Amino acid sequence: MTGVVRWRLLGRLLGRPLGRPVRAWAVLAMLAASLVGGCTTPGYTRVRHTPIHVATAEIPESQLLDVGVEVTEVPSLSEKQLVKQGTTPDIRRSESHFIPYHLKNTLQMSSHWGTVQVVPPEDSNVDLKVTSTLNKSNGEVIQLEVEAVDASGRSWLRRKYEAKAKAGNYVNTVAGEREVYQDLYNTVANDLAKFKRSLTPEEVEQIRTVSKLKFAGAFAPDAYGDYLSEGRDGRVVVDRLPADDDPLMERVERIHAREQLFIDTLNQYYEGFYLDMWEAYENWRRYYLVEQDARRDAQAEAFWRTVGGALMIAAAVALQVGDVPNTGAVSGILILAGGQVVISGINVSQQVEIHAAAVQELAESFGAEMRPTVVELEGKQYELTGTADEQYAEWRQLLRRIHEEETGFAADGDDGLPGSVPASGATPAQGQP
Repeated sequence: MTGVVRWRLLGRLLGRPLGRPVRAWAVLAMLAASLVGGCTTPGYTRVRHTPIHVATAEIPESQLLDVGVEVTEVPSLSEKQLVKQGTTPDIRRSESHFIPYHLKNTLQMSSHWGTVQVVPPEDSNVDLKVTSTLNKSNGEVIQLEVEAVDASGRSWLRRKYEAKAKAGNYVNTVAGEREVYQDLYNTVANDLAKFKRSLTPEEVEQIRTVSKLKFAGAFAPDAYGDYLSEGRDGRVVVDRLPADDDPLMERVERIHAREQLFIDTLNQYYEGFYLDMWEAYENWRRYYLVEQDARRDAQAEAFWRTVGGALMIAAAVALQVGDVPNTGAVSGILILAGGQVVISGINVSQQVEIHAAAVQELAESFGAEMRPTVVELEGKQYELTGTADEQYAEWRQLLRRIHEEETGFAADGDDGLPGSVPASGATPAQGQP
């Protein structure tokens, strides 16, 4: 076999044509090039160490905005994408409830807000709605899109955040308070608080009023349908206000209070799932990070074994291509030894794949189901079953019935508010008439 043929065979081994013979250090450079990658993701705000901004003085009740943190959206991923991210559909479904609840806790710790709750996607009756989309999450990195819009339709925030974790992030975590990616949650909370501080007291009061009248207009469109209108900038503005002693508004406020009752019940479920999930979720992420560190160590070992073998083969080929006399035996030994080292490196890489499969097996153990909820209304207890969204739909159906009984007319059925979502109907709890 001529030296040129051996050189071409080396190119096949390295996965690329080499053209003419090159020096050994050039082979090393080509092998190393495949390991070089970017460390940032375009379009994302890289999160650094960020303490949370806490309000330094008590905020008057009239200046507090209630916040609804919507259940996180988790786009479907292909099997290949799931494997690449190191996650599973079950984990992502669990994260869709874990993430908003931890953001809720973080916002509450900042003391900038009124009531902060996790709300179903259909609930729009809050002063400020915060939505999020989880693009990537594992023990090493999280990529989260966050958007916040107030009741008037004004956009407060629309940003993509990225945070990366190291072993140190898993030290001193506190269930319900300090999470592995706490800096990301603090950053989101600080961004929202910063925007709120830019508003005038009149603007804050306007948001609260719009939120109240939107709810009233949905339940009694004949009475309150013309209290709000859309301004030139597309935002909702207040045209007039109801009287202080308006009896219909008092009924609507009672309906609103009942809706909040179920939201409170729903948040108790979210909290239970969140706390139950904490330890297992953190351990999975920590284990994932350890496995990935081990994977990189193994890859580095395999890489240098492969480099050593390739250099031996390259040296042998160079000797023969260069027609250096009396080197046939030496080049043969180098090629044989180099091939053995390359095979050894491949074996190490196979062990890495076994570790990755173990992580996947652990990840697939996650899942989330909502238990039946028993709520009391008008002296009767009702059992709500199904998913969180299904139970919320049943609760809306109950509110609609109460509204019709108290006012004599039905709520608007096309507004996305209580009564608008068909439900199978809640059933009286056992022992109830």
